Amino acid sequence: MDVSVVIVLILVRWTCSISEVEMVKADSDVSDRLTLESVRDSLIRQEGSIVFSLIERAKFPLNAPTYDPSYFSMPGSYGSLVELVVKQTEAVQAKAGRYENPEEHPFFPDDLPPSQVPPHKYPRVLNPAAVFVNVNKKIWDVYFNKLLPLFVAPGDDGNYASTAARDLECLQVLSRRIHYGKLVAEVKFRDEWKHYEPPIRARDKKTLMDLLTAPAVEKAVKKRVAKKASIFGQEVKVGDDSDENKGKYKVDPAVVSRFYGDWVIPLTKDVEVQYLLRRLD
Repeated sequence: MDVSVVIVLILVRWTCSISEVEMVKADSDVSDRLTLESVRDSLIRQEGSIVFSLIERAKFPLNAPTYDPSYFSMPGSYGSLVELVVKQTEAVQAKAGRYENPEEHPFFPDDLPPSQVPPHKYPRVLNPAAVFVNVNKKIWDVYFNKLLPLFVAPGDDGNYASTAARDLECLQVLSRRIHYGKLVAEVKFRDEWKHYEPPIRARDKKTLMDLLTAPAVEKAVKKRVAKKASIFGQEVKVGDDSDENKGKYKVDPAVVSRFYGDWVIPLTKDVEVQYLLRRLD
């Protein structure tokens, strides 16, 4: 082996050993900096990613064969084309370490290959039981059976692979946002543990849901995502001052607001409740 390679490997090993010591302190620092405001700031930033992913998916019509298992035939139990794209992409991303990050949740976790990259020591913020909270099956059902028919045009342009790729992008940003509820729940528990601990011990889901619900905040979120959809998705023509394109959007802002109100926010609170029920484990 080349001497320079050996030196690099030694330096990498040495750096990693130092980083491990530093990360122990970093865990505490990150935990201390975790606030409801910082978590909400992240959720607000994720709104843009969700809106943009929906706009990208709306470029294509429904393309029903993408979801029809009878259309796609390949050795192995892949199901539809979109399932193949999601499963194969998740397998590659798992090898690259994506799901070592506690903020990422695979849709098909069974039989994922192990990560093949050096592990990154993510800050320990959540209770270890958080790994058992995964609502991706619900997200999958809501996205394909409730949301998709509301914002894509009917039709078939044959771009099935591109359609499946855009679907995967939507699913992943939605999953990340909804499972961020674990962090919301953790912060609220730390801030008001005296209020949360009794219903947790009593397994009282209704009281927990009442504690987590903030109607004014939810109303503001729905209003804000509708505004973002109207700004990001408007048709713009340079030099055209006519009113012809006013009110035309790539994704209907009302649909985005409804999607948040009917599904994203409720699923997030479902994650929060599930996490809190395990918080004292």
